[in-house]
Amino acid sequence: MSRKTTLRRTLVGLAAGAALAIGVPLAASAHVTVNPNTATPGSYATVNFRVPTESETASTVKLEVTLPTDTPLSAVLVQPVPGWTATVEKGALPAPVEVDGNTLTEAPLRIVWQADPGVGIGQDQFQIFSAVLGPVPDTGHLVLPAEQTYSDGSVVDWAATPDQVAADDTLEPAPVLYINDTPPTAGHSHGAHATASAAPTAHDAAPASSGDSSGLALGLSIAALVVAAAGAVLGALAFARRSKRS
Repeated sequence: MSRKTTLRRTLVGLAAGAALAIGVPLAASAHVTVNPNTATPGSYATVNFRVPTESETASTVKLEVTLPTDTPLSAVLVQPVPGWTATVEKGALPAPVEVDGNTLTEAPLRIVWQADPGVGIGQDQFQIFSAVLGPVPDTGHLVLPAEQTYSDGSVVDWAATPDQVAADDTLEPAPVLYINDTPPTAGHSHGAHATASAAPTAHDAAPASSGDSSGLALGLSIAALVVAAAGAVLGALAFARRSKRS
């Protein structure tokens, strides 16, 4: 085997390992999320909805976020995004709700971001949509279901609650804003949750054993780096042996 061939194989091994290490975490986290995912009761929280495109043939052209009606938000402001039209849709609540001494009978029900013609979030791209929500209700967490529409008409409904995802981690998780509940850690599934004062239970631990995308991604990334490093070492040794023989 020539020196060039040995060196070429070494570089190929490094590139493959690096691509796997980087690509796995991105693929595992490719769902609509809200960041930061925590807020303080009574505050006006600035949140960012991160929207990646998973389709290989279509672009994302619309995002619709549904807001809670049992713990409504009286104020919702959106940040303009070039090429997109943002609309805060308001309507009647199913029942009156007391918020800061005021009785609300209507409130913002959803936020819709619609791409202008010819605009969209393409493959291997993501977009951040920012909003101010408040006052944040004094509750455990807010589930903010998001509907992602593609240019080919397909729709992905990110609507599963933390409890639903804990029971079935194949469901599409909704963005969740944690208030009094403790956000899930990297060792839990993306839908698991627990209150700040609650001790872990067998039910809380179940999602971790049933398959955690974040933990799996981290493990595969580390394994990929190890494989890449091993490939580099073996390639270098082979190259050195070849040099000595020459």
